[in-house]
Amino acid sequence: MGFDPKLLNNNEEILLDLRPHWWFITPPAALTVALIIAGAIVGNLIGNQIVWWIIAVLVVISLLNLAWKYINWAGINFVITTDRLIFRSGVFSKKGIEIPLERINTVFFNTTLFERAVGSGDLTVESAGEGGQQRFDNVRKPQLIQQEIYRAMEINKNQEFEAMAQAQAAAVVAPPAERALSIPEQIEQLDQLRIRGVITEVDFQTKKADLLNRM
Repeated sequence: MGFDPKLLNNNEEILLDLRPHWWFITPPAALTVALIIAGAIVGNLIGNQIVWWIIAVLVVISLLNLAWKYINWAGINFVITTDRLIFRSGVFSKKGIEIPLERINTVFFNTTLFERAVGSGDLTVESAGEGGQQRFDNVRKPQLIQQEIYRAMEINKNQEFEAMAQAQAAAVVAPPAERALSIPEQIEQLDQLRIRGVITEVDFQTKKADLLNRM
């Protein structure tokens, strides 16, 4: 199940939503296959009904364990957004951690020779605050995830810069409105219009009288 978009903040976007590496469920899967093969061999060699029942019970237990492991795998979200790094796990009850991108200092990854071959590894995120370091196991291609986190941090920084620039632009004081003309100045403008023939003498005298009555 993917990360619920309803849990995102305003203008926040998901850049990456991952499950753990498939190696997370490989051991119980390999154990189940091994039990089925070994059970078939032993059962055919011995041919005892009790042995068959024991093998069947062991296989069923192994299959249940594999199913539970898969459900846990499907319930893990490793998410990178434009604002945060989010890790959540759990089936019936959820637990997790959220690290704001602006608080991340450094991202480390560690892979063994085998993990490099299968594309798995561990990721450690060092952040400011009480958490300090947070380690994530069974991460797919951790070196690429490291680069993706740094890219998300750069996007976040640019968004903050743009928001700050917009806030500063909005805070700029608008130029003062033009000063209203006084009544003598308005009469002078009317007189200029009369001289140029824009208004008649009657219009000039009427408007002039109206302005003088306002004084």
